[in-house]
Amino acid sequence: MERQGVSEVAVPPVELKDQEPPAITESGEHQQREDHEDTLGSVAPSATCQLPGPFSSLDSSIETLKKKAQELIENINESRQKDHALMTNFRDSLKMKVSDMTEKLEERMYQVYSHHSKIIQERLQEFTQKMANINHLEMELKQVCQTVETVYKDLCAQYEIPTSEEQNYKDGDC
Repeated sequence: MERQGVSEVAVPPVELKDQEPPAITESGEHQQREDHEDTLGSVAPSATCQLPGPFSSLDSSIETLKKKAQELIENINESRQKDHALMTNFRDSLKMKVSDMTEKLEERMYQVYSHHSKIIQERLQEFTQKMANINHLEMELKQVCQTVETVYKDLCAQYEIPTSEEQNYKDGDC
């Protein structure tokens, strides 16, 4: 089909990896068919198809993009590995600091416990001594009470006051 000096060729679909379908160019029908046949014959299953003319720059651009994408992926992976190493180091450092702080806190707690234990021990000893003194004073007080009771009984027995009947009886005898 020709329109105003431009010929168009219908190109059957060709599977190209990571490439856009070929565009129709301004060249002769015969030339495009030969190029297309050469291209189809030279495509290997794992290789990308390289077309002559404007497609060769497209292929190189695609290869460049693939390389850049691969480099970006590698950079991302390296960055992730660095981040992982950084986090691992941070975690280890933090564990060491927490462990040190825990040991210092525990040591300080034992110092406080020891100090309070000494104070409690001293006060318990004072309490025990005071309780012993109280028991001793209580026994002395009981002895004083018994002595006062005994003296009172002795005094009462010596100076027994006669009742009024006994007084009248004694007065009537005389």
